[in-house]
Amino acid sequence: MKTLEIFGNNYFGHWENSRIACRGIIIKDGCVLLSYETRTGQYMIPGGGLEEGEDERECCTRELAEETGFLVSPSECVLEMDEFYEDWKYISRYFFGTVTGQTEIKLTAREQGVGMEPRWLPLDEIIGIFGTHADYTDTDEMRRGIYLREYTALKALEDRIRHPENCFM
Repeated sequence: MKTLEIFGNNYFGHWENSRIACRGIIIKDGCVLLSYETRTGQYMIPGGGLEEGEDERECCTRELAEETGFLVSPSECVLEMDEFYEDWKYISRYFFGTVTGQTEIKLTAREQGVGMEPRWLPLDEIIGIFGTHADYTDTDEMRRGIYLREYTALKALEDRIRHPENCFM
């Protein structure tokens, strides 16, 4: 597994807090599954925080089911993105996944408030969207960070995404 790091301009030089999230890269018919916030226009790779007592693959499966309604069988972790902001280390672990079924979407109140819904988009379009991360430098630090993280992750995994037969290798 490869690990990449991103250091925010506001990083204190040390971290005291951390959060682990698990994210699923799901490929179908040449498109990748994203979560899209209809009210903010923001995209992200679906996933979320690891709960106490939960293993990472369970987290990935649960988060994708809750956010997208798709049941998935995740691979082993293929990439870790470590982001450092203020006194935090945010760890995102990425998994490839195969859709095994569907279930009811169960969004949090925040996700409902932003109108989150699943969207399938071609990889080139997604890289173009996340590649705009620098456009948000002075206006939306959270979106800038999310887009930089997702862009960096997708570029690191691009060859495997373009050749899904290699995703579980």
